[in-house]
Amino acid sequence: MGLAIAQAAKKMGNSVVIAGRSQEKLAMAQKILDGVEAHTVDVRDEKSVKLFFDKVGAFDHLVLTAASFIMGPFLKLNTADVRSYFDSKFWGQYNAAKHGAPFIRKGGSITFFGGAASQKPICSFAFGSALNAAIEGLTRGLALELAPIRVNAIAPGIVETPAWDLMDKKERASVFKQAGDKLLTRRIGQPEDIAEAAIYLMHCGFATGSVLYVDGGDRLI
Repeated sequence: MGLAIAQAAKKMGNSVVIAGRSQEKLAMAQKILDGVEAHTVDVRDEKSVKLFFDKVGAFDHLVLTAASFIMGPFLKLNTADVRSYFDSKFWGQYNAAKHGAPFIRKGGSITFFGGAASQKPICSFAFGSALNAAIEGLTRGLALELAPIRVNAIAPGIVETPAWDLMDKKERASVFKQAGDKLLTRRIGQPEDIAEAAIYLMHCGFATGSVLYVDGGDRLI
């Protein structure tokens, strides 16, 4: 999703900076994005995040998509694994917003990434529902505190990304088909759908404190 957002922003003529933990993934993204500026940073490490923003300097929009992903039964899942998930998705975005906000130019914005599970919990993902709800609360709180910087969040539903590549191809196709058939859109999401939502939140100067659900209507079913 991050790559699709960077592609969409670059296509519109914006200067794009990407960052992530994996140098290998960053190198691949740079080839696709025709050599955009890239930095290695671990959002779980506050010092690493601060150094990153000190290097980059002033910018307009901060979009935060970095996160690990786990699922498992509440009573059986290792608590340390859940804490690691929170460190990546919640505290990682928290760190980036804290150290990135002072560098955002007038008219700029922060876009967090939560998930539709905040509104529609699913089995073996109770902690994910709680985490995504926390991100939505942070979004609303910071929209007040950081104004006039605009702060919003995107809450995706099921989206076809490389995160699913660990699953067998046939099994993955079956999961996507079953999930898509149940949605109001009759298909699952694509990274480009999320990119359109991110571009909207970056460019709409009257949108702040908003959570944009891009879930094919799943929360309504």
